[in-house]
Amino acid sequence: MPLTGPSANAHDRPRSGPSARISVIQTKKWVSAITACVCNHGLRLDELLKLRPKDMHQRQGVIHLRIRGKGNKTRYVPAHPAALETIDNYLGTAGHRDDAGGPLFRPVKNPSGGGDTEKALSPSGVYRRVLRKYAKAAGIAAEFSPHSLRATAATNALENGADIAQVQTWLGHANIATTRLYDRRRSRSEDSPTFKIWY
Repeated sequence: MPLTGPSANAHDRPRSGPSARISVIQTKKWVSAITACVCNHGLRLDELLKLRPKDMHQRQGVIHLRIRGKGNKTRYVPAHPAALETIDNYLGTAGHRDDAGGPLFRPVKNPSGGGDTEKALSPSGVYRRVLRKYAKAAGIAAEFSPHSLRATAATNALENGADIAQVQTWLGHANIATTRLYDRRRSRSEDSPTFKIWY
């Protein structure tokens, strides 16, 4: 006989109320901030997860991100306005804006870590639980690696007129030959000299 009354199926019902709504809102802002940072700055996931709130500061009147890259090399990247907005929204909900030296991006729940939400995320966790998960939810069926997003950002910048030497510095490449691997402009048929000839 099925149970009746207010306690029936209590464990089957989704959580509701203010705390559940805050968790959903925080997760959406967390995903938006991570995605905007990766896609607008061409960061490696390891670089993304080393960011701290104090790594956002002004240089020459423009807010920059202080990036700690490969070989402990530091570079300063102008912050994209869209990324700054999503970070600000995320920190407003997450509540660790004043923890200047702690990780910028932290787990929202972290059940596998005993609920510890103050430590940094892992690159594999960001890839599986954020980038790949939400790409599929957006209808992107193709498989991709975290590096694919970095390559996409670099190609996008080059195709929109960015100087390749500046892109090299932006990505933290030691050798410009590495940056040229992302330059797809020469492979586009529409850019062939064939279509530049007029008689």
